[in-house]
Parts: sequence; structure tokens; C-alpha cells
Amino acid sequence: MRRVGWSIALSLFAWLAATLLGSPGLEGLCGMAGPLLAAAASWVVAERTYRHNPEGLTSVMAAAFGAKMVFFGAYVAVMLKLLALRPIPFVVSFTAYFIALHLAEAVALQRLFADESRASR
Repeated sequence: MRRVGWSIALSLFAWLAATLLGSPGLEGLCGMAGPLLAAAASWVVAERTYRHNPEGLTSVMAAAFGAKMVFFGAYVAVMLKLLALRPIPFVVSFTAYFIALHLAEAVALQRLFADESRASR
């Protein structure tokens, strides 16, 4: 849960800094919100699964991948069609947060595995 808090805090800080530097605020915030929500939910589920059933993590992550595909498709459609956000600032923000947060999640998973392997020795 601590990593989720840090992800939220750093994402909000980055959005605020970008907004103060002239980036479109609403598009940037909406571009951040979807990837942040997905990464936070995925991390919580992955961490809990790994703590209780390490063997089940692969199937849970595969299901999470499928759920994320559906979620992101719907999310982008809602943001661009229903909210009528400007596409370029939204897509730039969405892409940057998507990549950064999934990279952070991969590093967190690697550290989780390393911590557990050290603890089991």
C-alpha cells in the first residue's frame, strides 16, 4: 500500500508541476487518472495475491491485463467522446503516465520478488 501512496503523490506532483509550466490542466489530470487508477488497483491485487498465493500471481496478472485492456479502451473513449477533451494533450499525458506507472509497477514487482527470495533463504 505504501507504493500506491507514493505513486499517487508523485503523479499528482508531476501533474501539478506540468500544469504550472503551462500544460493543459484538465487533459493532463484526466490523462493521469486512468493509468494511475489501473496501476494502483493492479499493484494492490498483485501484492495481496503474492503474499497469500505466490503460485497464483501469473493467472491473476493475466486476468488483470485483460481487464486493463477493456478498461483503457472504454476510458479513452469516454474521455475523448463524452468529455470531449482535446485529444493531443490528453493522449500525451495518458501515454506518459501509462508508461511511467507500468514501469514503476514492474520495478515494484521485481523488488517484491527479490525481497521474498532473500527472506526465504
